Amino acid sequence: MENKKTFVLDTNVILHDFRSIYNFEENDVVIPIVVLEELDKFKKGNDTINIQAREFMRILDRLTENCPRLEDGVPLGDGRGNLYVVGGKPFSEAMKLSFSEPIPDHKILAVAIWIKENHPEKHVVLVSQDINLRMKSRTLSMESQDYKTGKVENAEKLFQGIRLIPNTNDDFVSRLYRESSVPASESGIDAQFAPNEYFMVGDEHTNALCCYCKQDDAIRKVTKQRASGITPRNAEQSFVLDALMRPEIQLITITGKAGTGKTLLALASAIEQYRMFMQIFLSRPIVPLGNKDLGYLPGNEKQKINPYMQPLFDNLNVIKQTIGINSKASQNIDAMVRDERLLVSPLAYIRGRSLNNAFFIVDEAQNLTPHEVKTIITRAGENTKMVFTGDVEQIDSPFLDMRSNGLSYLANKMKGQDFFTHINLVHGERSRMADIAGKLLD
Repeated sequence: MENKKTFVLDTNVILHDFRSIYNFEENDVVIPIVVLEELDKFKKGNDTINIQAREFMRILDRLTENCPRLEDGVPLGDGRGNLYVVGGKPFSEAMKLSFSEPIPDHKILAVAIWIKENHPEKHVVLVSQDINLRMKSRTLSMESQDYKTGKVENAEKLFQGIRLIPNTNDDFVSRLYRESSVPASESGIDAQFAPNEYFMVGDEHTNALCCYCKQDDAIRKVTKQRASGITPRNAEQSFVLDALMRPEIQLITITGKAGTGKTLLALASAIEQYRMFMQIFLSRPIVPLGNKDLGYLPGNEKQKINPYMQPLFDNLNVIKQTIGINSKASQNIDAMVRDERLLVSPLAYIRGRSLNNAFFIVDEAQNLTPHEVKTIITRAGENTKMVFTGDVEQIDSPFLDMRSNGLSYLANKMKGQDFFTHINLVHGERSRMADIAGKLLD
């Protein structure tokens, strides 16, 4: 077939999307055997990366069950090309001069170059999420590209913050403050709004905080409110708390740098509404430093996990200190933790739990894959509210970036749904020193 390509996949593509082999249309897909060797290291465990490895091996086993020689290829299905599992290939002369160690990345690159040199009729492309491997590949004149399926286009534009809309109707703001809600058609605002979109109307110095309600096709005034003793310190935080307290908004993504109040506001609103839910879950994925397993850390299981969960307990302590450590409300929080009505736990430990009638907060969601985010949300039952928070510019997973992480993917795909909203926080509120340092030391 004219223009047909042969894509050689890196291990990280499969660990990101175990069904990736089906996403190359009519083109052929090559899996170097060293990729299978690498996947073998990831097959044990309960994290997403381990699940992806196991699921891919099951798919590969089913596909190749009746194939005696995998280098000859096996069809991937109607409208798709063939899948090949290729053994190790010798390094080209250029590779021998360039690389001293036969590490897995170099072995994968060797397969791509060998196919290109021995089958000049093929258009060979190496697919990897590893920027450095792509650079090495191009240095040796081997075409390479990122794995683009599931990636958000123009992710930078998605997280620009709250809109400021000039007021062209002198009566609008006065009427909004009198009536709290004005039909969009009578606002004088010439703009398209997404459901539950938050924005400001006015100028940089004087403005009204607003939200568009699609059901009523009206613009509603947003008022500052408190939750569990926590009061918003800026307009963005007022928007976040308003969304968190509205029962009709069941899914929220909140982005922003450290110190903007994402997790604190989510937890404060959950505790404020605890009577509406049977359980509050506060969770985050564990991404060990240095890409090492938790087994490398000293202590028992709880001691290994505590350092990763401590920031969540810190937010809980801020709320208790705000309302008074010895107050009845603080004692009630302690009782909720003791009875596991408020559960702080790694995401992997919550996967099997029921998500019915729950307020579920996922912190550091930028370290999740789109597949994991989908797995979490599709398990939500009746009367469940889900909040995903994170900083898409601070990703700890080596297999994700600003465009491919689950938080960006979720915010992009859910835009326009009447049960969803996304809010970006810009202003840091930890302290004046932290805010200035964050700007000057960037």
